Formats: sequence, C-alpha cells, structure tokens
Amino acid sequence: MAAVPVFLFVFVFLFLFLFLSLSLSSATETESLLRLKASLTNADAALSSWNPNVSPCSGIWTGVVCFNNAVTGLHLSHMGLSGPIDVDALAQIHTLRTVSFINNSFTGPIPHFHKLGPIKSLLLTQNRFSGPIPPDYFHSLNSLKKIWLSGNNFSGQIPPSLTQLHLLKELHLEYNAFTGPIPSFPNTLASLDLSNNKLQGPIPESLARFQAQSFAGNDALCGRPLDKPCDDSAAYSVLPGNVKDEERYGPAWATKVIVVMVVAVVAAVVFLFLHSRRRREAGAGAGEFRAVSSSAAAAAAEAEAEVQAPSVRGGERKRADIVMVNDERGVFGLQDLMKAAAEVLGSGGLGSAYKAAMASGLCVVVKRMREMNKIGKDVFDAEIRQFGRIRNPNVITPLAYHYRKEEKLIIAEYMPKGSLFYVMHGDRGTSHSELNWPTRLKIVKGIARGLSFLYTEFSTYDLPHGNLKSSNVLLSDDYEPLLSDYAFQPLINPSVATKALFAYKTPDYVQNQKVSQKTDVYCLGIIILEIITGRFPSQYHINGKAGTDVVQMVSTGISENREAELIDPELENDTNSRNNMLQLLHIGAACTESNPGERLKMKEAIRRIEEVQV
Repeated sequence: MAAVPVFLFVFVFLFLFLFLSLSLSSATETESLLRLKASLTNADAALSSWNPNVSPCSGIWTGVVCFNNAVTGLHLSHMGLSGPIDVDALAQIHTLRTVSFINNSFTGPIPHFHKLGPIKSLLLTQNRFSGPIPPDYFHSLNSLKKIWLSGNNFSGQIPPSLTQLHLLKELHLEYNAFTGPIPSFPNTLASLDLSNNKLQGPIPESLARFQAQSFAGNDALCGRPLDKPCDDSAAYSVLPGNVKDEERYGPAWATKVIVVMVVAVVAAVVFLFLHSRRRREAGAGAGEFRAVSSSAAAAAAEAEAEVQAPSVRGGERKRADIVMVNDERGVFGLQDLMKAAAEVLGSGGLGSAYKAAMASGLCVVVKRMREMNKIGKDVFDAEIRQFGRIRNPNVITPLAYHYRKEEKLIIAEYMPKGSLFYVMHGDRGTSHSELNWPTRLKIVKGIARGLSFLYTEFSTYDLPHGNLKSSNVLLSDDYEPLLSDYAFQPLINPSVATKALFAYKTPDYVQNQKVSQKTDVYCLGIIILEIITGRFPSQYHINGKAGTDVVQMVSTGISENREAELIDPELENDTNSRNNMLQLLHIGAACTESNPGERLKMKEAIRRIEEVQV
C-alpha cells in the first residue's frame, strides 16, 4: 500500500513540473515578443492584439504561429513596420522555425537573423534592406529550407555560406543588385530565382535544370538554360570596379545596384506583371495571405503573394477581389483570405495548393493554376461558373476564383482527410487503418458515380476528367470520395497538357499520341488496382522507376492464376469477401487493357463496379 502514495507523489511532481515549465515558456515567449514589438515602428497599431495578459498561443495574437502551445512562426507581413528588429528577443524563442517580414518598410543592412540557428524559413521579400551580406552569414543556419530576400537592395556577391545549406529547397534573390558569379548550390534546391540582378559569368551546370526566367535580367550571364552560349573567356573574373568594392567591404563583396522586386519562383510571373504595372501606372504592390500556420508557415507566405492583385486607376490603388461561383458555404472576399491561417498542401503538374482557415470557420483549398495563362477572362469565367453549378456528392464544386492573366486561383472547400493517395500511401495512422474492404469498395463506387456524372455533364469533351489519379480523389470524413481537377483539358495550354495531365501518361498517348474518353477508363483502372493491391503505382512516377507497375503485375498474376496473391495483405481479415475483391480486381484489369479497343467503356465499367457487393 505504501507504493500508492509514492506513485501519487511522483505523478503530482511531474504534473507540477510540466505545468510550471509550460507557464515559464509562455511567459518567456510573451516577454520576447513584446520586446520585439517595442523595437518596431508602427507596431502599436499593427500589433494591437498582442495583449500581455493573454498567451501568444491563444489565437488572438496577430501573425503568431503556434504548435503544441509553443511559438513556431512569426508572420508580420503587409503591416508597414520599420525600425530595428530585436533579433536577440527572437533568439529567446527556441521553438521559432519561421520568420516572415514580407512587404514592410525595413531598411539598412540585413539584421542578425543568423543568431536564430534552428529556423527553417527566412522570408524578407519586398522591404528596403540594402548592402552586402557577409560571406559567412548563413554558416550557422543549417536548418534553413526557404530563403526569400527578393525585392530588396542587397548588393555584393551571393554569400558563399548559402552553398553549405544542404537542406535548402527554395532560394529567391530576384530584384536585388547582387554581382559576381553564381555559386553551385546543393542538389536539394527545388525552386530558384536569381533574375534581375547584376550577376556575371556562366551558369553552373547543376542549375541548368531551372527555367530561363530564373536567370533573366542578368545581361552578363551565359550558358544553359539561357539562349546565350558562353565564350571561352566567359569564366568570371573580377573587374576593376569590383576590386574597389572588394577592398572596401571584404573579399566576397562587390558593387551596389538598386532595382525593384519579385517573389517566389512559382509566383515569379505574377510579380513581373506587377512590376511592369508599377512602372507603367505609377505604383502598386504585391500581397499575400496573413499566414498563421505551424507545419507550413513559410509556404503560406508564398500563398500570400498569389492572392492579391493590385491595380491603379486614377492614381488610386485598388485590389482585385475573388469571384464567388457557389455561395452555399457562405460568401467571403479577398480580405478574408488574407487574414486566414494558411498551410501548404503540395504542388503538382497544374500548380500549388494551400489550405486557408478563415475566421468564419470555413476551411478552403486555394489552388494556383500555372498552366492556364492563355485563357481569356470571359472563357475562364464561363467554365468556372459551370463547375460552380455542379451538385454531386462525388464531385468537388468550386466556391470562387481569382483571375489574372498570368495565373488563376480556384478556391474550393477543404476536405480534412486529404486525398486517397495520402491515406493509401502517406498516412499510417487511423485513416489508413480504417481502409477495410467495405470502405475501399465505397470509395471505388463513389469514384465511379462521380465519373458517371462528369461523363453526362461534359459528354462532348475528349477527357471529361483528364487528370484522374488517387491524389485527385479527396475523401470526406466518412470516406465519401470527391473528384477534383476535372475537365481542365480545354483550359490548359496544349504545350503543357502533355506534362501536366495524367491522361497523357497512359499508353493511349505514349504509344499513339491520342487521348479519348477511354483514357479516363484506363486511369480509373489504375486507381482500382491501387486500392485492391495496396501498391503505389509506378504509373504515377515521372519516369516509372518508383513504385510497382500494377498493370503488369495484375496481368501476370491473372494469367498465372495467382490473383489471390495480389490482394492487399491488409485485407486478409475480410476472407468472406475474397471473391468480391477478385471481381473488382478483374474489372481493374479490364479497364487497363493497353489497347483502347479492348478496354471497357466507361458506362460498362461503372455498371460492373456497381454490381460488386461487400
């Protein structure tokens, strides 16, 4: 019996220790953030919600991102802030991972953010920071994944310490005055924009994979991907003008030049457009969501830059708004999105997707479509309004859109469970464990019913869906599937449709350069085989080298009478339904015949699917 009081004592002690630790941590974060606020100009108005009597993680503090009751991000964007930034105060917040001061009025040298060792994202786009960045500035920031310094007045050479960041994925230095050669960056880099600087010499071969626009506006650059081959003498050498600056600032710094900004390689086209309008129409800015997120706070700042479309008429700045096409979930505007908590969901062939949680409680997905640039506004409006009239339990209906010539945003309701692809292959938690046979059959039947609707609604289209794959099948809370990214073929530039739409990865196009409604049938078959076998289809991978060729595997298994071995082992407990599973497996095989003439028609495939019983 004596052991019980000892156990209780230990439990109470640990509880009090944890409680005091959390309280002290919260107090430290509060003090640090208030110190930061005190160091800034215009902060009293912009950060009036920072109440010292309320926890920063209460959800009230503007721009403060929390996870597990700890401050992980700071997004103080579009607030007109200036003055010195108290980085020492931020350094006291040991859980801080994202710092964003996008589109403010800060000036002078880059602050001492190198003291924030654990941060993963540093976003300083569109301020007035200037001067060279010390060569070793990023030496202690080994966790950085995103660096956005575009649209400032930074000069000198690109800091060599950037090349030592082996986790770096996004680097945006466009619209500054950087000089000298481009160093070789880690292979982890997925997004790069060095445009509109004063860089010189050959582009490193390792960076030739990026688009030419990432290097545009640097007249002295040469080599791929620019249409400007390098001469034998093109290797960069320090010019006399550079020598003077190097002597003045150190061996890695060079001359100063001032230009304007652009942010994010995926948003570069937008900002180039804005910049040109600035010059033509006497001003305008670029905007963004007010990002308040944890796991994807930095990416949310990218979403900010995609939504606001300023224009100037008669000397007055105005912001283009979104167009509602379905108000069943309520009406919202651009300002609601700008204040929303934003989180990146991913990117694909058509563009990027972000989750935005608005103050009203509505969560939406904002999809930025990069490959619809040639569509006129009237055509785009008519198509999206047609989508907005869709009422089907297995098809996602857009709520609103935002049109710009360079890119379009399509906004739809957010599905918390995510995509079928994620639940099948990325989530090994509760959602995946609930994928028993009845649930999987329900998903297949729901997909079939959604396709039946699309094939009636868009019966004249060659591809009523066109991009059917498990990542474009969203799941509701009760595993009802909803099809997304459908009927986009007429809206997408033909030159990129072959790369962006999954229909063009099928044998129909690869072998015969043709697509038809039976191409969607093939894509449906891939999903069926994916669901029944539990395998990741190699057909989803760009070069087919990852995953399993489910079509070949099933075809071989059926020919050798080994169908039972193809069933996902996680369905072993549903032994009474094994014949029904095999029935669906054969339907998937019939849908994926390489010869379209031997493949099921969509109507027949749907009929057979509906006949399968649990």
